[in-house]
Amino acid sequence: MAYQRVKQPKISDVIMEQLEAMILEGSLKPGQQLPPERELASQFEVSRPSLREALQKLSARGLILSRQGGGSFVSETIGSSMVDPLAELFSTHPEAQYDLLEFRHALEGVSAYYAALRCTEADKTRLKECYVELQAAHDEKLFEQESKADAEFHMAIAEASHNAVLLHTMRSLFTLLRKNIYDNLENVYPKRHTRERIHHQHQVLLDAIIEKDPEKARNAAHDHLAFVEESIIEQGKESTRIERAMRRSAI
Repeated sequence: MAYQRVKQPKISDVIMEQLEAMILEGSLKPGQQLPPERELASQFEVSRPSLREALQKLSARGLILSRQGGGSFVSETIGSSMVDPLAELFSTHPEAQYDLLEFRHALEGVSAYYAALRCTEADKTRLKECYVELQAAHDEKLFEQESKADAEFHMAIAEASHNAVLLHTMRSLFTLLRKNIYDNLENVYPKRHTRERIHHQHQVLLDAIIEKDPEKARNAAHDHLAFVEESIIEQGKESTRIERAMRRSAI
């Protein structure tokens, strides 16, 4: 029997594969700066030329951007399929808002389920930190910051799911997600009781994930989004009634 020679992988290829895995799992995020070469080579326990070769290969594939004298960064365009022009189209077509909420039901329900099933202590810490930021913006009634913190909280749940496809789908939708949350909250937040209920729903969702109860977490995500959708529909009906009354009074 003839045996084939086992080829030893190049060190640069091994480094490249590890960095690719870190990007895929979300440990390295779009736009994030990598540690300096000396530090990164030390962490991988490899020579700087091997590390540099790996970075060049990743750069050629569009995953890493190297800036002269400024270090290396994960490309910001990774997963950015839903760009601003499309986000603008969604925001100017009301029916698309309901399509996005419907899609969020499916995506975020699954994310919450797997986050509760798989979250680590580090994930729990991250989720709690996001919720603290959300709480602070809520208490201070800082609408812009609250909508941003809201989106970040939902992104952290996707990260805690430890499902690369879910994570990067959410990442690709982040601009759209944030705009959707902003528009939704802008419509329903004038009513104090609605605002308080939405915030409480985030607490219920967080608790379910921390308690590692997948079914409860999925139901909490669905209940939250269903309430938002119902509130938007009701707000639209109220606006229509007000406009109708104003037209009648003008006659």
